[in-house]
Amino acid sequence: MDIYGSLNAIGYGLSAIGGAIGVGLVFAAYINGVARQPEAQRVLQPIAFLGLALTEALAILGLVFAFIWGRV
Repeated sequence: MDIYGSLNAIGYGLSAIGGAIGVGLVFAAYINGVARQPEAQRVLQPIAFLGLALTEALAILGLVFAFIWGRV
């Protein structure tokens, strides 16, 4: 039995799932923090957006690596 293909799609899928879980955790913590202390919303919101940006950057990096290593 011959199997053809690449594991790049699986690798990117795993990195996308990781990014989705990370974004969910970041905003769950943000909502929890704002629900407990509404006056801290101005402090927590930039931190939440920074966490979102870093988490999504890792998912995009996984996509880039999938394309780069797919050509090798």
